[in-house]
Amino acid sequence: MAGAPFVLDEYKPYLDDRWNQGCTNAWKAWEEIVPLGYKGSYQRVGAYFRTKRLSTDPVTAPPPSPRTVAGWILRHPDTLTEAEQLRLKAVLVHCPELDALTGHVRSFAEIFTERLGQRLPAWLDAVRNDNLPGLHSLAAGIDRDRDAVIAGLTLPWNSGVAEGHVNRIKMLKRQMFGRAGFPLLRKRVLLYR
Repeated sequence: MAGAPFVLDEYKPYLDDRWNQGCTNAWKAWEEIVPLGYKGSYQRVGAYFRTKRLSTDPVTAPPPSPRTVAGWILRHPDTLTEAEQLRLKAVLVHCPELDALTGHVRSFAEIFTERLGQRLPAWLDAVRNDNLPGLHSLAAGIDRDRDAVIAGLTLPWNSGVAEGHVNRIKMLKRQMFGRAGFPLLRKRVLLYR
């Protein structure tokens, strides 16, 4: 049966129309083309829709969700697959504000992970020069305590142990539902291991 691999070809224009109308459910599309005479399997339709989903062509690929784009921006660029990098690049080309935001997020991540606190003032200046109001409020918050933030991003010491103890005390307090007074809380804190 020489024509079997191409059994879906005559239905592709219909499937493309349905895709462009927003129907990205392969099962539903398969159910629609069976009454039209399609004799092939659901797997062929599913594979065809999968190729459309993974396509970098903005005309055929559905736009990624905001959550997906945020995930691509927040992840290290080396961990993105080639398809994800291409789709992110396509999104950033169409939105210069998002492109600027991506640059700021990635440079801040580098400052944060590599303890380059001395670069923070230059980062803050770059953020203020762009028209990104959400980042302006972040920059203003950092500016209020600039020296402490720079020290936190530069020095190897941190307050992790103290924060852990505070978290443990708050947990014990929540377990008592606010019904016990300070003497019982003190006893539980001293006896908790």
